Amino acid sequence: MATSTLPASKPAVRSSIGLKLLMAVTGLIFVGYVAVHAYGNLMVLVSAEKFNAYAHHLRTIGEPMLPHGGLLWVVRIVLLASLALHAYSALTLWGRANGARGSRYAVKKNLAASLGSRTMRYGGIALLFFVVFHLLHLTTHTIHPQGKVATPYENVVGSFQQWWLVLIYFLAVTALYFHLYHGIWSAAQTLGMTSTTAARARAQLAGHVVGGLIWLAFLIPPFAILFGIVG
Repeated sequence: MATSTLPASKPAVRSSIGLKLLMAVTGLIFVGYVAVHAYGNLMVLVSAEKFNAYAHHLRTIGEPMLPHGGLLWVVRIVLLASLALHAYSALTLWGRANGARGSRYAVKKNLAASLGSRTMRYGGIALLFFVVFHLLHLTTHTIHPQGKVATPYENVVGSFQQWWLVLIYFLAVTALYFHLYHGIWSAAQTLGMTSTTAARARAQLAGHVVGGLIWLAFLIPPFAILFGIVG
């Protein structure tokens, strides 16, 4: 009896669809995180006591079931794992797209790309560098142009009284807006939520609204501090 051997198929997680799904899921994790983070930053507008209490509370959530700062470490591990998977998926898909660029279809697709999609890759790399800078600045305090201060409130206010830090923050948050807009649109497309013209319009609107609200929430505190409204 004649037999034939079919070529081994690529594991689902390494297929282009699997990688896009992985990017969508990890991207949604980041959307949730930056939304909560932006909301927390707004506490600086209320008072020093409120912001310092918020920063302290982040480290005591879950006690005594978790050690001091335990939940923050759980969040950090989840975010680091999500970042690694998101970057792996993005770079793998980027490499495959570059390999297919010679085809007529790929050229037409590239010409039709939106501003968001054209800046998605390089904006993501820029955001990665900013996240490293941000962690060294406001988390580990390895970089402290604001000087060494006693409280989280003084740390934030002292930082954003310097125009060049506000400029860096503005550029990074603007890059985040484009990344969120196109990322939400791409995730909706990957998850099969853009099958109609109306659905595509809703996905684009959701990207603009979510990205715009997070952009605004992140930028209100530094500009309020820079112009002396806060602090």
